[in-house]
Amino acid sequence: MIQLAPYLYFGGNCEEALNFYKECLGGSISDLHRYEGSPMEQQAGGGQKNKIMHSTFTFDGGTFMASDSSGQHPVSSDGNVALSIGLDDAKRAERIFAALSAGGHVTMPFEKQFWGAKFGMFKDRYGIAWMINCGG
Repeated sequence: MIQLAPYLYFGGNCEEALNFYKECLGGSISDLHRYEGSPMEQQAGGGQKNKIMHSTFTFDGGTFMASDSSGQHPVSSDGNVALSIGLDDAKRAERIFAALSAGGHVTMPFEKQFWGAKFGMFKDRYGIAWMINCGG
């Protein structure tokens, strides 16, 4: 079995973003490791020591990994990847869309689409692109 898990890089606010996603989606943060005390501590530099070197975020039906960039992976919000969440509960989909898009930029409002589902897109306050689709 092959599993695909997106890996998100943040520019120093990974912990804040993970707590935001936990608030919006429920779920849990695990495997949280900081640069401090790791073999990567020197590469990270003085200002990064307390930042997240690696973490896993798991929620109902999804998993992604995340860290603060050590400089090896430049952070950009102009990427070509979006995280997509599919649901069959319209009220829950609306709540998730509203929560995750708060403080971000909605590029397509969450509304009925020609294929019959409710769908919307946005970049959250951390520059991560999301798509929410609800067929129910």
